[in-house]
Amino acid sequence: MVDIFDEVDEELRAERAQQLLKRYGGLIVAGALVIVGAAAGWQGWRWYEARQDQAAAVEYLTAMNLADATAAGTSEASRTAATATLGKLAATAPDGYATLARLREAALKADSGDAQGAAAIWDKLAGDSSADPLLRDLASLLWAQHQIDNADPSLLENRLKALTAPENPWHALAEEQLALLDLRRGRTDQARTALQHLAQDSSAPNGVRGRASGLLSRLGG
Repeated sequence: MVDIFDEVDEELRAERAQQLLKRYGGLIVAGALVIVGAAAGWQGWRWYEARQDQAAAVEYLTAMNLADATAAGTSEASRTAATATLGKLAATAPDGYATLARLREAALKADSGDAQGAAAIWDKLAGDSSADPLLRDLASLLWAQHQIDNADPSLLENRLKALTAPENPWHALAEEQLALLDLRRGRTDQARTALQHLAQDSSAPNGVRGRASGLLSRLGG
């Protein structure tokens, strides 16, 4: 009797399973296809991104070689080609390479005497929330450095003070520019105090400490 009941129970389960498959089989197959398609799409996207990164790296290195050749005093054609390549990368490359390209493009413009063009790129990058914060701060510092003699002092002070937190990698360079700004505004005592601090700051780069000491000597500090 037990065996008969077991067989009947198995047949009922099999019948229910067949009914479920008839009713929901299409949905199950569709769900499986969606999962497989999503996995394939994700792998394809990762492959595409890797190709894009590789292509951007090659273009960036090409542009850097052109820029280095330009810095060495080669033809104006090299400068134009380097600027064009960097501009294209800034517009089309993945975020990391695009940001580096914008920084290098601005440097080329500054070296060629286009201070306004360089400042515009640095200023735009400094306000770009999609860029790496470290590079945004660098752009803000470069913007201030190249305008320390003529831009609005209050604006320069606000931009530079935002970089002076001890944990900011650029804080020593920002403090150096603030000291120069104090000198421009006739605040010699404040500049001297800032330079003394920089000259003794073991976390500051050697170049910053050396320049601070040299300027202090000229100020009689």
